[in-house]
Amino acid sequence: MNEFEAQVAADFSRARFKAFFNDIISLIARRSNELLSFDEVARRLKIRQRRYGGLRAVELDKIVGSVGRYRDFDRAFLPTQSHTQGKWKSVDRAHYQEIELPPVQLYKVGDVYFVRDGHHRVSVAREKGVKFIDAEVIECEARVPVTPDLRPEDLVIKGEYVDFLEATGLDRLRPDQKIEFSVPGNYRILLEHISVHRYFMGIEQEREILWEEAVASWYDDVYMPIVRIIREQNILAEFPGRTEADLYLWIMDHLYFLRERYVPEVGAEEAAADFAERFSERPVKKALRGVKRAAEEIATETPLPAVGADETLITPVPPTVEALVEEAEEGQEEG
Repeated sequence: MNEFEAQVAADFSRARFKAFFNDIISLIARRSNELLSFDEVARRLKIRQRRYGGLRAVELDKIVGSVGRYRDFDRAFLPTQSHTQGKWKSVDRAHYQEIELPPVQLYKVGDVYFVRDGHHRVSVAREKGVKFIDAEVIECEARVPVTPDLRPEDLVIKGEYVDFLEATGLDRLRPDQKIEFSVPGNYRILLEHISVHRYFMGIEQEREILWEEAVASWYDDVYMPIVRIIREQNILAEFPGRTEADLYLWIMDHLYFLRERYVPEVGAEEAAADFAERFSERPVKKALRGVKRAAEEIATETPLPAVGADETLITPVPPTVEALVEEAEEGQEEG
């Protein structure tokens, strides 16, 4: 084996080792290291319309999937199978010899691309640190956002989002809408919210409310006001990894809980602030809540010191919701 062939063989061995190392890292992080399957994405997102997008330079980091060969390469397009060795080395040789290869063929869905033809060219280019590759692109329309951070495990949620948009037409009624969840199963709850909203609209207006009218009204008068509160109070920062839609459902549940059990007059802003204070998922806040609970448990077991006639017991003023809750609880005890 001459020096040139030895270099090509070393390149492939290094790429295979990197793929193996990536598998270990993804296993530890409990995160998928697989390429996306275009067929699965097309099925979940119900992609039907396609059109030729022409020749362009495509950013390699946005190529995240494959048509039919998603198991031959990992998320970084490193080779995971030994049978790819011959073709991979052939492309690597062409790179060293500065031989110009034809453009790859890609499908574009949202902001990401899937390789239709040219997997080894993409793999070698990424391994060499190339940033862009020439490609013939076929564009596919998707009703939901598709970004480079999309993982195979996210497709269930994306599919539910598509079903929700098909059922509501919200992307047509409100093109700027963006309702994304971090876990599956919640879009059906939104459909229930819209149905209930439609029912009460009908009672209030004493007429039959069209479905699309109810959808638009729910989005404008129920969903977005809560989202604006979330943004104004920066509540999303208290729940890393969650979305505005996640918080919308949680805050609505918390608002219902507070009104039913304690104070009917509590508002959405107070409920949102109270929810963030009580259930923040930031490590520091969670630790402080644990300390506070421990202190409260100790306090309940320790007799309070006697207060003399000339002494004043000073109590801190609680937040609005807490004050109302405490007052309601005292009323319940007296009753």
